[in-house]
Amino acid sequence: MTLHSLDHVDRIDRRISRLPPRLRWAAGVARLTAREPADGLDRALVRARILVHGRQPGHTYAPDGDWHEQLHRKLGLSWPCAATADFEKLWAEVVEAVTRRGISLGRGTYGGWDDGDPGFARAIWCLTTHLRPSRVVETGVARGITSRIVLEALERAGAGHLWSIDLPAMDPTLHDEIGIAVPERLHGRWTYLTGTSRRRLPKLLAQTAPVGLFIHDSSHTERNVSFELEHAWGAITRGAIVADDIQQSPAFASFTSRRPDAESWGGEADDASAQFGIALKGC
Repeated sequence: MTLHSLDHVDRIDRRISRLPPRLRWAAGVARLTAREPADGLDRALVRARILVHGRQPGHTYAPDGDWHEQLHRKLGLSWPCAATADFEKLWAEVVEAVTRRGISLGRGTYGGWDDGDPGFARAIWCLTTHLRPSRVVETGVARGITSRIVLEALERAGAGHLWSIDLPAMDPTLHDEIGIAVPERLHGRWTYLTGTSRRRLPKLLAQTAPVGLFIHDSSHTERNVSFELEHAWGAITRGAIVADDIQQSPAFASFTSRRPDAESWGGEADDASAQFGIALKGC
């Protein structure tokens, strides 16, 4: 874990922190672009699209209303799922623990970005609980809502480790909220890596393969989603991919269309404002 290193901003970060919110974000993107031009441009394009068009989808998916039941049938599991009640209790605990620290959760509350939605988190809880992966890789952490869900499932199984790749928020004033949802007792199963997935993911997957579960929740541009899913699929022998906010581009649909042997579903967030995709391999 290197979370504690983010608690101490450097001299430039301190200067940026004094700026108004939009200028803080712009300064952060400028710094990223200087180091990683393609990733900096990705961030700028996503924010520009939101400012111009709002949160309108970039691609239309027809969500599978019964994805949860279909997934269980495919895995040979009974339905209704006995683990759902455990998730609902855990979700309430996670939300209460974070809000108790004075932090608001939900859409747009993390510097304009979203926290993990319970629908998306429910899918991840189900897959982690039933597939019992020994190695899980995710991209995107923010406050660590999804990370907490994975780690709790691994802890209850008594085995497994999570590797998370995260490009810290462009606004340095948000850095002290990174991973705040994950309690210290779960840190032993967690490795947090800072940086972009383009630089970090290929090497990490080569070191950790085979991976049992991959979670995409970083930049949702078509370029980035395609890059992550293609690399992750090659590192999975038996397991699943879960991708959040698939409505923002056709990347998930394109990815699954090239793999007719992969069983895939599209689920909808509890507030119906976003969609996520699931693809199984070797199950």
